[in-house]
Amino acid sequence: MQTRDEIFNTLRDALVELFELDPERVSLESNLYQDLEIDSIDAVDLIDHIKRQTGKKIAAEEFKSVRTVSDVVEAVYRLVQPAA
Repeated sequence: MQTRDEIFNTLRDALVELFELDPERVSLESNLYQDLEIDSIDAVDLIDHIKRQTGKKIAAEEFKSVRTVSDVVEAVYRLVQPAA
């Protein structure tokens, strides 16, 4: 089971690697589109990366509501939690 901190660290590393961002720019409060300048094509790449890491796909509908790094962490956290 992954904690939110582990998910954040993995996500930050992915954002740095995929989009050549400075790690200092990536915080839970960072807005993907305004602060990190992620566009819709980058978002698709990020969803694909998450799928490869978790083996599970985030629904495009769910990702549309994502605005911040924290939102992505929460979406991935819900994805990887075993069904109760």
